[in-house]
Amino acid sequence: MTKKIYTEYKAEELLKKYVPIAKNQLVNDIKQIKLKKYPLVLKIISQQALHKTDIGGVIVVNSKDELEKKFNKLIQISKKNKIKLEGILVQEFIDGYQLIVGIKKDPVFNHVILLGAGGIYTKILKDISIRACPITVEDANSMIEDLKTKDILYCARGEKANISKLKRVLVNISKLPSKYKNIEELDINPLIVNKNTVLVVDARIIFG
Repeated sequence: MTKKIYTEYKAEELLKKYVPIAKNQLVNDIKQIKLKKYPLVLKIISQQALHKTDIGGVIVVNSKDELEKKFNKLIQISKKNKIKLEGILVQEFIDGYQLIVGIKKDPVFNHVILLGAGGIYTKILKDISIRACPITVEDANSMIEDLKTKDILYCARGEKANISKLKRVLVNISKLPSKYKNIEELDINPLIVNKNTVLVVDARIIFG
């Protein structure tokens, strides 16, 4: 069976119909960039670079003076690794607590949703909670309560994260398999949660 993979840009184009997405644009030329508020995040987008950070394919730009140098650096990384570029994703920088949210197609339970500590801590902490899709707001609350790191979430950076919005986002994500039954995997890492909002910052989808 042929699998179809949606890289970050395509995945987020689909997801933004259902959940909030960090502002972004896909460009092939630095002159196309319309996002002007720094810092910005630049990312290599390619089917051959699904794990962008492994090749240095994600760079934070702190000022306009850095933009051209760092944009060109990603182009050079792409050439060095012989990657066929879809483009460079330019994304707003969002600060907050990082979560991982995923959908997996389980042979026994069918689609399940996963919630856990995200970012660089995903593999280290292995702090996750799983439920069968779709979930309710009550299920979403119990998934959050399952996390060993929930106290950080309740007081991320000294400020309580927007838990009510997080629950709604989890419920909406859990309904995706009913709309797209051929989803095999959905990985959102990270989902950024802060006191104001909940935003998808990176995502990938695999369809069977």
